[in-house]
Amino acid sequence: MATAEKPKYKVIGTRPIRHDGVDKVTGRAQYGADVRLTGMLYASMLRSPHAHAKITKIDTSKAEALPGVRAVLTSADLPEQGDRIVELGEGAVNMRHLSANVLARDKVLYRGHAIAGVAADNIHIAQEAVKLIEVEYEVLPPVLDVRKAMKADAPVLNDDVRTESLGSHPADDDNSKPTNVAKHFVFASGDVEAGFAEADVIVEREYTTATVHQGYIEPHNATVQWNADGKVTVWMSTQGTFSARQQTAELHRIPVSDVKVIPMEIGGGFGGKISVYLPPVAAGLSQKTGRPVKLIMDRTDVFEATGPTPGSYVRVKLGVKKDGTITAGDAWVAFEAGAYPGSPIAPGCMCVFSCYNVPNGHVEGFDVCVNKPRTNAYRAPGSPNVAFATESVVDEICEKIGMDPIEFRLKNAAKEGVRRVDGPVYGRVGMVETVEAIRDSNHWQSPLEGPNRGRGTATGFWFNCGLKSAATATVNYDGTVSLLEGSTDIGGSRVSLAMQTAETLGIPAEAVKPTVGDTDAVGFTDVTGGSRVTFATGIACIEAARDIIRQLETRAALIWECDASAVSYEDGGLNGPDGARMSFVEIAGKLHATGGSIVGRGTSSEADQSGAFGTHAVDVEVDPDTGKVQILRYTIAQDAGTAIHPSYVEGQLQGGVVQGIGWALNEEYWYDDKGSMRNPTYLDYRVPTCYDVPMIETIIVEVPDPGHPYGVRGVGEVPICPPQAAIANAIYAAVGVRMRDLPMSPPKVCKAILEKRAEGNGAS
Repeated sequence: MATAEKPKYKVIGTRPIRHDGVDKVTGRAQYGADVRLTGMLYASMLRSPHAHAKITKIDTSKAEALPGVRAVLTSADLPEQGDRIVELGEGAVNMRHLSANVLARDKVLYRGHAIAGVAADNIHIAQEAVKLIEVEYEVLPPVLDVRKAMKADAPVLNDDVRTESLGSHPADDDNSKPTNVAKHFVFASGDVEAGFAEADVIVEREYTTATVHQGYIEPHNATVQWNADGKVTVWMSTQGTFSARQQTAELHRIPVSDVKVIPMEIGGGFGGKISVYLPPVAAGLSQKTGRPVKLIMDRTDVFEATGPTPGSYVRVKLGVKKDGTITAGDAWVAFEAGAYPGSPIAPGCMCVFSCYNVPNGHVEGFDVCVNKPRTNAYRAPGSPNVAFATESVVDEICEKIGMDPIEFRLKNAAKEGVRRVDGPVYGRVGMVETVEAIRDSNHWQSPLEGPNRGRGTATGFWFNCGLKSAATATVNYDGTVSLLEGSTDIGGSRVSLAMQTAETLGIPAEAVKPTVGDTDAVGFTDVTGGSRVTFATGIACIEAARDIIRQLETRAALIWECDASAVSYEDGGLNGPDGARMSFVEIAGKLHATGGSIVGRGTSSEADQSGAFGTHAVDVEVDPDTGKVQILRYTIAQDAGTAIHPSYVEGQLQGGVVQGIGWALNEEYWYDDKGSMRNPTYLDYRVPTCYDVPMIETIIVEVPDPGHPYGVRGVGEVPICPPQAAIANAIYAAVGVRMRDLPMSPPKVCKAILEKRAEGNGAS
């Protein structure tokens, strides 16, 4: 769906076959587990059986004596880090905490916390040796709930954590003693008290969300060769080769130039494959043995010891006039950081009111350590948690004032010139267009019939980022272009980058041959995250193509014996004096005669995105006897700016929705009172299957982002933000119960229905 007259593109907006498609469907694509090196050793990890304990002694002697064992690594083998904060592209990290997360030092802070690694001739010996390592623990009480962890008498996880206040008065926080509250944010605008005094209707509600995993299929992996010359090579599946290089180098206190990371294909990440867990351990074992070492997690390790998204507690209060105008908003947000500080509390606080014009707002947020694995990004980190709360409150308000939820959103929508509570003013954005697209959709216009059925809607936002990217493009003599870029490909970014390069050069997408380079082959490129790749790395590729054009114009001038200013490039070829014309293929064939190879170079570091919105509609049917929620129909409308490859845009939208459905209805880390996760496999951690979701209908809205030459907006993260609230609103429409705790699993929904019935019987 176009919201304005679109520019006429030849490549952009088409649907070419993806460049890596054949390798993927034939099984030839090489993933991390496929690495095989001469003399390679296999490693296994010892992990903590306790959620919170002091380590009083580690004895590795029996493991080291086992035949076939070549090395054992503990935290004592890693350099001390001190208090060093390092920026990693999608967030900063305290290196002492990162090191302790890779291999526990004085304490274990969650079940599954890594303690030691063993390298052996085969994986079976390594696994047997791990069992021989003797560890003595002083078991401590765990704290698993974010609100309990904030209490003064809660067990403290990290002795070095003090509350860092941002936007609040220092006196608001007690920094004299260790605490689980790592950060305290406050954002404010306008006069909140006056805003609520002006309101005719005020709704305030509390919401909780469970810890949820990204659910990628491929487990974490790393194969590392620490060479005799001190150079370290890492083969791994990662969302950011340069981030992985930096983390590995920093943890071993060696120069980043001594580490090369070679990206393998990646079987999903969604934010969970940015932090490193295995490369530093495999590197240390390789250094000790002089041989390459492979280390792969099993599924239980992935669940128990890698970063899920945080569980959270959110309280939202909104005030509105009778005509639906929002007058004020207040939010109190606490996110679980897991074992070490670093939850996405800042973006959560920025997103809580991001879909609306809230003239008077106050948002308070807390980053809180609990005895769970350190949290990581997961598609729009922080935004789904708060969208669940705000969009649910909006639905209640619409019911109270008798206003259609679509009209409420249109009346209060974020748009160009609106200032968010946290400060920034929106540029050209497309929330209104996504709401209108749902309003006008066949889905919204169709009747919903039958008992226990309901329809809900919700809107979500994500900033989308820019950051830094680099690319080079080499013109081949047959008229093709070899494109080298540094963004690991998770969702088909090779083809989107090749298409932007091809569009700029005026050649077919198939004529561009994209390759993801290692850290020695391409310029610094930030992580594949933040919905930044098609935008930012796309700009780098466009710049590389423009650099090629400038050089081609100079070469053509040599051939035509004219000034370069007399040559122009358009429509895939060069125009010269007196009607002279050469196609891209023709000039490419003359490179030898005009000076040799042409290599275009491009970077992007200044451009940033203005954010993206999506609005969803969902129909559900609720079984009143079991509480099971069945999704009947789902439609998503999202502003993609400009859809480079519509098929992959649709795929991103559909994938995000399915993950949001899982988060809404079934997915959660289930812990016992000792802090042990009781469902650390896909047998018990319930992700949606084809039986749980219908075909997700997509409406691509295109409101071009002025920060990109072709108007691109990232699309990968917004789709996961609205489903939880949209489904909650639909459940209410179906059976009249407001669900405020995720997941809305059958037992919870059934309990709410029974309580509603009991209240009705009592009233009668």
